[in-house]
Amino acid sequence: MTLGASLALGTSGALAKMLALPIFCAVVIAVRLQSTVLSNRHWPALELLIALKVLLLIIGAALAIQFGPFHDADSSQAVLSGMVLVAAMAIQNAFHRIHLGSAPSSTLMTGTTTQVMIDLADRIYAPKGTESQSGARLVPMSTNILIFAVGCGAAALLYSRVGVKCFVVPPIVGSLQLAAACATETQELHSPKPLSPPIGETRDQLAPTPAAPTEDQPS
Repeated sequence: MTLGASLALGTSGALAKMLALPIFCAVVIAVRLQSTVLSNRHWPALELLIALKVLLLIIGAALAIQFGPFHDADSSQAVLSGMVLVAAMAIQNAFHRIHLGSAPSSTLMTGTTTQVMIDLADRIYAPKGTESQSGARLVPMSTNILIFAVGCGAAALLYSRVGVKCFVVPPIVGSLQLAAACATETQELHSPKPLSPPIGETRDQLAPTPAAPTEDQPS
């Protein structure tokens, strides 16, 4: 949509818009492959992907502060800054789908908003058997939409006050996310796990051995 508007109106930024989708798709594929490799090696895939996203956000912030504001959106500095941030956004989308599939989306709000409206309609008059599903989704998804809207407003206000220096905030937020993920991983590693019987040992083998019959008991 924005690409079509740039081409039709002759405004700048068409190059970055044309590159955004291929870069996004390539990064998502790379993240999926990297996640598979890390998981097969029993490495903390989610934490490493978040760290990579934070690194890209730091680089994007440094580029935006160094070269911005960009009066020509097709300049090499503007395109490079944009593609670094597109890659960070692709990583966020990819690891959410791969590792946090049961959580509400934190990026693409159109699908989440549509689902919330459907759930609200189901609260009014729901098909049989869907009441519990809509109720369980409604609160977390609505909370995500509210946080997203507040974040957009805060970002616009911050940009109007400090300009491109506002790009310092995303790496800070990403670092907090990384710290929370690492803390969760550490807690899971140190939590006690239920003991399981040795491999090949059946329930019959674990059962207590009956006592040998005595002289008073018939054999």
